[in-house]
Amino acid sequence: MATPIGNLEDITLRALRILKEADLIACEDTRQTQKLLNHYGLTTRTTSYHEHNEAERSQELAHDLKKGLRLALVTDAGMPGISDPGFRLISLAIGQGIPVIPIPGAAAVVTALVASGLPTDSFRFNGFLPAKSGQRTRMLESIRTSPRTQVFYEAPHRVKEVLTDIVEVLGPGRRVVVARELTKIHEEFLRGSAGEILETLNARGEIKGEITLLIGKAGEGDQAGSRVRISERLQQIMSEERMDEKAALKRIAKELGISKSEAYRELQRIRPAH
Repeated sequence: MATPIGNLEDITLRALRILKEADLIACEDTRQTQKLLNHYGLTTRTTSYHEHNEAERSQELAHDLKKGLRLALVTDAGMPGISDPGFRLISLAIGQGIPVIPIPGAAAVVTALVASGLPTDSFRFNGFLPAKSGQRTRMLESIRTSPRTQVFYEAPHRVKEVLTDIVEVLGPGRRVVVARELTKIHEEFLRGSAGEILETLNARGEIKGEITLLIGKAGEGDQAGSRVRISERLQQIMSEERMDEKAALKRIAKELGISKSEAYRELQRIRPAH
């Protein structure tokens, strides 16, 4: 069930009722959840359920659920399972025929998206960008020509590095939004080109707070070099992974978030130039 992502008022009446009626609340951090419970005068018993004990605790909780325990699963903020623990227990419960009832509420990905000013008709949530620069660069390469808004969660101490990579890989003109401390006192939206936002952040000291990073879909300028990049990537895949052209094009289309036929057309447009 969803809990507030910052402002404690962002919780539904249904969620409060469920928290009160539950026999047990499984929490990512019991101390964090206790603040919410204290705020609303709730005394339901809690237990820890986080990434370090998820495998073992899932089995224990599933066993209790089979015996009739009413369990509320929460994380520190937002919906369980969205870049947070929860998937393992939910999957296990479903597999054992235990009812799983979602209690909707706040989610940072949607909250940031609707106020970003970027297109919302088609978007993709990707979780956290890789911490290692090489892997992160490959991820950014894969969305270079994406026709949809991309949404990521990001750690504050890495956001400057990430913006630097975005400028290098996607170009300084790519539209980005940094949504920081959503629903909290110091909520902030930085909207503009990647180059502008990087300059703004570099002028600051340490960056703090929870961050949601949004990258706008590819524009006309972003497409300019796509044909050459598709050609280079095709040769790389065929050489390194010993794929034929058909299979390699299928891989490239998936990486770029475009159809195979679109990737093929882009490739054909450049071939006469060779």
